[in-house]
Amino acid sequence: MKLRYAGVCRLCGASLPARTEAIYDSETKTVHCLECATEAAEITSPDLEPSVEPLSTEPGVAGWSARREYERRKAKDEEKLREKWGRFGGLAVALSDERQPTKAWDRGAVGEERLGARLNALASDDLAVLHDRRIPGSKANIDHIAITRGGIWVIDAKRYKGRPELKVEGGILRPRVEKLLVGRRDCTKLVDGVLKQVDIVRDLVGDVPVTAALCFVEADWPLIGGAFATRGVHVLWPKRLAKVLGEQTAGDVDVAAMRELIASRFKSA
Repeated sequence: MKLRYAGVCRLCGASLPARTEAIYDSETKTVHCLECATEAAEITSPDLEPSVEPLSTEPGVAGWSARREYERRKAKDEEKLREKWGRFGGLAVALSDERQPTKAWDRGAVGEERLGARLNALASDDLAVLHDRRIPGSKANIDHIAITRGGIWVIDAKRYKGRPELKVEGGILRPRVEKLLVGRRDCTKLVDGVLKQVDIVRDLVGDVPVTAALCFVEADWPLIGGAFATRGVHVLWPKRLAKVLGEQTAGDVDVAAMRELIASRFKSA
């Protein structure tokens, strides 16, 4: 089918723009690119031994839970319009703009999808990635987890407008307070949120180093510099994050084993 909305291949993580021909799985509500679908058909051919891979080894689909929530909200909004306008419902849907709360989920999904595609391109024996992982006992999820030789990175993707910057208040006579601003918006709560995720992952992996990152996609970053850290959380953009992760080669973390451990605890959302 031709995709109505942009998506990401569940098997290889490739971005699939709207109107791209792909395979849609109605049971799992996921999409596969044609190349992966062809390879899967060859693998499961009666003439070959079927390839069975544990479910926990799947990297997950970046932005999938946000995309699913966007589609749910969009369908609900359209249903309300159709009920309100009766036989003119279709016209009302076509002429109405999406509500901002609904549109925000689409923006978030796109940000996670784009960052996920970049992270997937880094995957190797020395670097593994997991996307959209459920936090047990919570409705929240972790956008991305990267496992390197040097440790684990918990990554929260945000698609905000404005320039991220660090504002420091107090210091000598007053307690030092660091605030994360994006444009004029106080986004310090994002730092608190990703640090909570780090604590949850750290409880599982023990002494393995766990680092937090807030990655702002499409923000107004300066041409020179721009990246910074606050309370141990790296604040940066996708290309810079990819470079930092690529440099995490020193260490004795068993990437494959750690990936399996984390994936078994934090399931795909």
